[in-house]
Amino acid sequence: MGGFLLSIAYGVTFLIPVLVGKGGGDEALAGLIISAATVSTVILVILSGHIADAIGSARAVAVSALFLAASGLGFARVPSAGVGLMTVGFILGIGWGTFYALGPLLVAAIIEPEHRIRFFALLSGSMMSGISAGPIIGRIATGWSMPIETAFLFASLSSLAGGALYFLLHIRLTNAGKILPHVNKISFGAARRVIASPAMYSIVMVGVGGAIFGGLSSFQTSYAKAHGFDYSLFFIGFMSSAILSRLFAAGYVVKKDPFYSLLVLTSLTLASILLFLMVTSSALGYLCAAAMLGLGYGLTYSVINGLAANEAPVGLMPQSLLLFSLAYFIGVFGFPLIAGKLIVSSGIQTMLYAVLLLAVANLAIVLFRVAYRAMRAS
Repeated sequence: MGGFLLSIAYGVTFLIPVLVGKGGGDEALAGLIISAATVSTVILVILSGHIADAIGSARAVAVSALFLAASGLGFARVPSAGVGLMTVGFILGIGWGTFYALGPLLVAAIIEPEHRIRFFALLSGSMMSGISAGPIIGRIATGWSMPIETAFLFASLSSLAGGALYFLLHIRLTNAGKILPHVNKISFGAARRVIASPAMYSIVMVGVGGAIFGGLSSFQTSYAKAHGFDYSLFFIGFMSSAILSRLFAAGYVVKKDPFYSLLVLTSLTLASILLFLMVTSSALGYLCAAAMLGLGYGLTYSVINGLAANEAPVGLMPQSLLLFSLAYFIGVFGFPLIAGKLIVSSGIQTMLYAVLLLAVANLAIVLFRVAYRAMRAS
């Protein structure tokens, strides 16, 4: 529940192109505002392990909720579409980076290794639901003739509620005597060992996947407008698929060979992007493409999150998960800067072709791992 409520604050950022458009800005400016979160996010992901060791992971997430609440309020109230909103984006990165990095660490610390992929699926499913709920809330607000800023105010309140739940979790862990060990700090030496391990494949894949998700979601309002769709259809399809797949498919997927599961899931992600490129006049096709993306991308994330934990060097699982989160943020916040410029200079279709190349890269990584394992086995 806490993860769902905090994730709404990130989800409403997909409405930034609409917010900026009200002031006469374009997708390039929107991408700049979204990418302003990259700097603070990278810093906080690196520092999050130190913060967790100092005050506890659950309490650190509770504090991060205050920054998410402040960013929601800032997007709703700051009139400037330039430096003012970029500053708000920076504040968003502080809160989202801390929460996103430490949420999986909490799960990994209290769940046995053989169950981690399933519980990572539940956590990421809750987060994806919150992320997708943000734009839907914005669509409901405008449908009821309320300003788009209403969605950002709602996100601010939901962040406070989510932070309260994590603070209660901290109290429960403390009262139960479950003080998590101080092993979360990351160093250059630890990072080098993780990079040299098989966990690096999952870390690269989540960075590429984050770019795919960031590009498609951040400018979905622009894509829908260009083709005459209601952008809420994308988030409804994506969220429904992400939730249902985690409820009914995640348990099945985690029992299978992760490499072959990834082969199917990355292929689904690639197919969904092809649908976005080809189906430009059918609302049903648009909805199906979103649902396919939710299934392929959503479960891919869960599987590689588990692999990043389980393939990490002995004693460095928390550091591997921090690098995993860092790679994700570089992709999800960094790529919109490129995507926004591509849309302004060459159109939405060009941006989709760039996303398609990213999906091909992830599929290629999986094919390489499958082939390499087969060669070693023979």
